[in-house]
Amino acid sequence: MRLATPLKNLDRELARFHGRLKVGAAFVALLAAALLARAFYLQIMQQEHYIERAESNRISLVPAAPHRGLILDRNGRILAENYSAYTLELTRAQTGNLDATLAEVGKLVEITPGQLRRFRRLLSESHEFETVPLKSKLTDEEVAILAAHRYRLPGVEVKARLFRNYQAGPGMAHVLGFIGRINDRDLKQLRETGREQNYRGSVHIGKTGLEQSYETLLHGRTGFDQMETDASGRAVRMLSRIPPVPGKDLRLHLDVELQAVAEHAFGDYLGGLVALDPNTGGVLALVSKPGFDPNLFVDGIDPETWKSLNESPERPMVNRVLRGIYPPGSTIKPLMALAGLELGVRKASDSIDDPGYFSLPNSRHRFRDWKAGGHGMVDLRKSISQSCDTYYYKLAVDMGIDRMHDYLAQFGLGEKTGIDLEGESSGLLPSREWKQRRWKQPWYPGETVIAGIGQGYHLTTPLQLAVATAMLANGGRRIEPRLVQAVRDPLAHTWQSIPGRERGRLAITPEHLDVVREGMMDVLRPGGTAAASAAGASYTSAGKTGTAQVVGIKQGARYDASRLARQHRDHALFIAYAPAENPTIVVAVMVENGGSGSGTAAPVARAVFDYYLTGKRPGSMQLEADLAAD
Repeated sequence: MRLATPLKNLDRELARFHGRLKVGAAFVALLAAALLARAFYLQIMQQEHYIERAESNRISLVPAAPHRGLILDRNGRILAENYSAYTLELTRAQTGNLDATLAEVGKLVEITPGQLRRFRRLLSESHEFETVPLKSKLTDEEVAILAAHRYRLPGVEVKARLFRNYQAGPGMAHVLGFIGRINDRDLKQLRETGREQNYRGSVHIGKTGLEQSYETLLHGRTGFDQMETDASGRAVRMLSRIPPVPGKDLRLHLDVELQAVAEHAFGDYLGGLVALDPNTGGVLALVSKPGFDPNLFVDGIDPETWKSLNESPERPMVNRVLRGIYPPGSTIKPLMALAGLELGVRKASDSIDDPGYFSLPNSRHRFRDWKAGGHGMVDLRKSISQSCDTYYYKLAVDMGIDRMHDYLAQFGLGEKTGIDLEGESSGLLPSREWKQRRWKQPWYPGETVIAGIGQGYHLTTPLQLAVATAMLANGGRRIEPRLVQAVRDPLAHTWQSIPGRERGRLAITPEHLDVVREGMMDVLRPGGTAAASAAGASYTSAGKTGTAQVVGIKQGARYDASRLARQHRDHALFIAYAPAENPTIVVAVMVENGGSGSGTAAPVARAVFDYYLTGKRPGSMQLEADLAAD
């Protein structure tokens, strides 16, 4: 028996269909309204925004790096300049197969192994979309060859770049410093100081020396070219231009000819020299020997050359004037003599009988004088001219280490001078409190004895000695040494002077200063320790010789430089100023392993004084100048 199929309710089915139709129509209407609202928002409300985006796709801002400022000596001689040259550069993101591209480029122009090593090192430090130089200073022929094959070398470009050239060579390297390629550390610092935008398009930044210290002035301000581009990103035309502002030029107090004379006077010795104007603090010469060629760093130094410089036992990368710290030795004696007079520990007429040694009470140990048998009766003036150690052993004990420290600190010993170069050392001026803090040990009387002749814990830089000597020359004014004399805006073509800054003034009794100065003048008169170096001079000078011990000498033994290898000989020091009556130049000289201040350091100062005060050059340099003139 079959069951009957129930009939559908047509009215109910129809009602359901109409309901679904209404829901679908409402959904479509809602979607249409949303699309219309979105279209209204994009076309009307966001019109300006998308016009700007469209324009930005059509228009590119191309940074224009500024010309770096020049550096000149006091007479206008150019020491650091710019020149334009073509560079072969690769962009890793566009080259595809980098090794194959390098191989193809190598078939067209010569790529040396050193250039390839430098390229790969720079590549590892760069982002893949940045261009990395492969070869610089291309010849016209190489530029033409690369241009002809440009179509089949994706990611390879020939660009015109500005390069830095240091004409003065290694002798000025520690003054000028050098520029180098901007690395991640430089970028981080630029971001932190808010200067990153100004370095768009720039490849180099100052790394050391004046290039680093005056980077903000030398760099200038980056400009921008507004370029219209096609769909492939190629420039079609320039729409507008914000020109770059070139960096400012620097004029130094330094005389490059005086610098050359000083460097020549060292011969084959290593060491440092600084010459100052005692009235302004201007640095007239600053030599650290050996130097290095700063041009090696401009385009990226190769690893082998860097390793040879960095690991050389002669340490050419160390600025000995600022960073070399040495015991001041006997150059401290004029300061000690003045301290004794000013603190009332000594009178100018006080004398001692020097037997050639000094012993502390209840001690059998003898602190020897450099002269066996002693100097006989010695007053303050003779103690300076003859460099009598025994006089200063006793003076140091009578003064005490704390009073000694406090007085010498007023000459700037133990702190940075404030010169406009980075990386200066502060040296060390010892005291009882310093030793307790540093070593957790008490101060011993024997340490006071040797501190009196600039040995023991005493450490100074040649620059600190020059500043202290300038205070003796100018009557107690402590002036901050300064390399840069003036700054010029190349657009205004005017020089703006940078005045010297006085960091303090030491009140000195004129009679006391006169006695010390007379003693220093006696050093260069017949019978003085440096008399030979002043013979025949047409001007008067005042100075003090010194030696800094490198190796210890046993009790009872005598120092004999002829029996020692050069690296074990004492460092030779000399401080001086001239003319003695009205000083215009102060010199501090340190000759590493020179043996004696009178034998090696004083002649260097004499050569500097001769040229600065009379224009006289050393014989061999004068011959070279005459031959060049012919």
